[in-house]
Amino acid sequence: MVAEVAPTSRLEGTVFLPADKSIAHRAALFAALRDEPSVIENFPASADPQSTLGCLRQLGVCVHEDRAGHVKIAGGPLREASTGLDCGNSGTTMRLLAGVLAGQPFQSTLTGDDSLRSRPMDRIAAPLRQMRANVSLTRGRVPIRITPSSGLRGITYALPIASAQVKSCVLLAGLYADGPTTVIEKEPSRDHTERMLDLTVEEVGSMRHITIEPGHTVPSPCTVIPLDFSAAAFFLVAASIVKDAVITMPGVGMNPTRIALVDVLRAMGADITIDRMRHSGSEPIGDLTVRSTELHAVSVGGSLIPGLIDEIPILAVAAACAEGTTLIRDAAELRVKETDRIHAIATNLRVLGAEVEEFPDGIAVLGNAPLQGTVVDSFGDHRIAMAMGIAGLVATGKTSIRGARAVSVSYPEFWKTLQHISGAA
Repeated sequence: MVAEVAPTSRLEGTVFLPADKSIAHRAALFAALRDEPSVIENFPASADPQSTLGCLRQLGVCVHEDRAGHVKIAGGPLREASTGLDCGNSGTTMRLLAGVLAGQPFQSTLTGDDSLRSRPMDRIAAPLRQMRANVSLTRGRVPIRITPSSGLRGITYALPIASAQVKSCVLLAGLYADGPTTVIEKEPSRDHTERMLDLTVEEVGSMRHITIEPGHTVPSPCTVIPLDFSAAAFFLVAASIVKDAVITMPGVGMNPTRIALVDVLRAMGADITIDRMRHSGSEPIGDLTVRSTELHAVSVGGSLIPGLIDEIPILAVAAACAEGTTLIRDAAELRVKETDRIHAIATNLRVLGAEVEEFPDGIAVLGNAPLQGTVVDSFGDHRIAMAMGIAGLVATGKTSIRGARAVSVSYPEFWKTLQHISGAA
């Protein structure tokens, strides 16, 4: 599929975003681990969280969607799947499930699409093996094969890099260990798992110690999934760079470990307001409004990156429209996402006419170069596709995004939403 985006001088409207898939994955999985049935509202139709539901069904979990976004999950013991568990494109599905399956009395194989099979999985295999799990990889990658162990042991594991997926994997395996399991992180990563499981978190100096006890009672999952800040990010940038724009996004998840982009864009001069802060379950939400403004360059790195990692592609588009040179470093993790996002965003911005320098762990973008509409590529990555769609709003002439269907992973309605607020619908 090729999406075509025309330049616009105005954006206006209210955007109702998809539900947060990071929270949705966890809500479904945690519901499956409970002894009682659970009901989850606003469950997203996007491909990644649907992969989690599909895997749970393969594991014998009764999952019933009786209307759009309304999911009933009956808890109880998992059963061995008759075939490999297909995680699609979802690294979150695979890594969190691996932690749960490490403690089961049956064998499992986790697989996925071509993109997921190319992603490194040693980062979860190493701590699971320290816990005495039997985990084998295929040259460090997917498929993952897990066979029953003689019993998992509780460990204390210091994360080598900030990763909510690795942290969650280890903590979930800790449910089946013979003693407490503690994950130590130097830099905060997304904290949905510890919030939703109501885990003990201790601040020790600059470190966070998150501990789970064997057999920890899994609380009832959040009943209404908040809307996705990572989806909001594209419209925060869109309204900032289009000349005449005002966009409102109600009910967006405002978890402090997820919203570093707000601080970065405000440092660039963005006009973003947050109103009606409140809670949905354990998660804070608020209403976002963003208006057009002039942006200027910033330097981003260090402890900001874990709370910004998924938003760097769209931040790079903002940088291309800002005054000065924006430097983004310490983001080597982007090399092993759905695609090499550093290379993908640098390649596309250059094709559009921006001047970009690529580093092993980031990029430098020289701003205010006039962008010229042309043909760009999603590289099969939903965030690259959406970032290029936003860039097309300010490029001269039409921008064509190849592989545009990739947005279905997280935001199936993205192209329709973009047409609506730009008046192209």
